[in-house]
Amino acid sequence: MKTIITTSLAVALAMSVALPANAQISERTIRIANGVAEDHPVGDGVDAMTQCVDEATGGAWTINAFWSSSLGDDLQSAQSLRSGTLEMVISSTSPLVAIEPALGVFDLPFLLSSAEEADALLDGEFGTYMADMMPEHNLVNLAHWENGFRNLSNSVRPVESLEDFEGMRVRVMQNNIFLDTFQTLGTNATPMAFGEVFTALETGAIDAQENPYVTIDTSRFYEVQDYVSNTRHAYTPFMVLFSKPIFDTYSEEEQQILFDCAIVGRDAQREASRALSDESLQRIIDAGVEVNDISDEAMAEIRQAVAGVYERSADSIGADVIERVNAELAAIRGQ
Repeated sequence: MKTIITTSLAVALAMSVALPANAQISERTIRIANGVAEDHPVGDGVDAMTQCVDEATGGAWTINAFWSSSLGDDLQSAQSLRSGTLEMVISSTSPLVAIEPALGVFDLPFLLSSAEEADALLDGEFGTYMADMMPEHNLVNLAHWENGFRNLSNSVRPVESLEDFEGMRVRVMQNNIFLDTFQTLGTNATPMAFGEVFTALETGAIDAQENPYVTIDTSRFYEVQDYVSNTRHAYTPFMVLFSKPIFDTYSEEEQQILFDCAIVGRDAQREASRALSDESLQRIIDAGVEVNDISDEAMAEIRQAVAGVYERSADSIGADVIERVNAELAAIRGQ
């Protein structure tokens, strides 16, 4: 169930968009594609963004959201944006690596350690640096929202050590960094579109998948999984992408509305995501799934096992991108 939009959102809406009296606002319909279910915190973000847009345009714009990959998976939707046949998609960065390999930096194992660190990175210079890469691909990134820290669920055994990964058939997102990471851990890693995962788990075609608690909950993976291990092996952002061919037909005022209201949506979505994460974990436990932490000693061994992924990924991501993210994280951490 989506959280209620808070009073802080009302304040943000009131302050978000200050338009000149002669603002050029046309009637428009914006379709937003999503891979997640409507009760995911992305739904809270879309609601907040819609309310902001309605207020800013005086009701001239209509926003229609499509959930659970009903318009195609994230990559397919992003390609539709590039061709100008769809307006928006809210996509995890991971599938987008097929379009911009540098986005793979967010898939590097154990890059980020907290939500606060992620916010500082994504809302700062590095987030702008990554967003500036997108227009070359006919995409405009309006904001970074939160997918969250990813944890492993499976139907075989609790993962408490490096050895427990061995031989497990794990669905991973369709990019080489996740594939490398989980192959390095000893699993039989299987790239698969998100919309296919539940059925593959249900039929036993795969044993495991990895996602934030909220996604495990809202996608009801707890119905077909017995164990969740708190690996927190990656933090994945969402990108709120707009079609550049369509964006370029908007007036400057309309373009600014998109940016401003995506930020309003970002703040509501992150708030909902973090509030719901603990609730989702409790629902997973209440459904009978066994949840376990991993000892510091075992986590150190797991981290060490995948350290080589950074070097092997440097050619695809760009060594300069990895160097830049590490420098910014060092500054954030005060190192």
